[in-house]
Amino acid sequence: MKIQAIIAAGGLGTRLATIRPKPLVMLNGKPLFVYSLEVFEKSSLIDSIIVVTHEYHVMDFEDIIRQYGLRKVERIVIGGRTRCESVYNGLQAVDEKTEVVVIHDGARPLLKPQTLYEAVMQGKTHEAVVVAVPVKPTIKRINLQGMFVEETLKREELWEVQTPQIFKRAVLWEAHARKTEACPATGGEDPTDDAVLVERLGVKVKVVRGDYDNIKITTKEDLIVAEAFLKNKSKEGVTLSEGQTA
Repeated sequence: MKIQAIIAAGGLGTRLATIRPKPLVMLNGKPLFVYSLEVFEKSSLIDSIIVVTHEYHVMDFEDIIRQYGLRKVERIVIGGRTRCESVYNGLQAVDEKTEVVVIHDGARPLLKPQTLYEAVMQGKTHEAVVVAVPVKPTIKRINLQGMFVEETLKREELWEVQTPQIFKRAVLWEAHARKTEACPATGGEDPTDDAVLVERLGVKVKVVRGDYDNIKITTKEDLIVAEAFLKNKSKEGVTLSEGQTA
């Protein structure tokens, strides 16, 4: 079974307020996107990687990929105006022999090998899989016009969805083929992940429990948190490899 990964790394980091695009921002002396790429590079389940980035930074990515010896990177694809369009561009570069596609945010540098392993293994038998964690805060539905609480939602039923997200290629292709109802380029809203497109097909999405430190870097505060996680990780000195359990 051939499995390819698409790394969405086209963010310009507007909210991060940096000169460099977000995936190229340094985290403990290493470009942000390299952290997750190294996890995919070492995974025995991933055959090859497609990186999607902004057209102005393709050469920067090529240089860094060579520098870190990331040999599984098969292609670098130019992204679109939205995340939805960028993933679709990456999907078009996927090999027709590929059965399973793994989507991951290049701005999630703290993905654990074991999490990737468990999610991909589930993706071999399910049409769609997402990594997620239970929410910690109390969540309320708000009436935005009057700014009053309408409902307090059941916390045990609410999970924060992350990446990686794993799909059978045929299912993901069909979901994106119907993106006329979803992507802003065609007049719809911008879906925040690929799972929502698959859900609209009526496909059941399997949930794999992830990790709270698999955060997406959006603001400078997120970088500080990620640095703290990395420091704690280095102190522990033990990282589970794929297939291992604690």
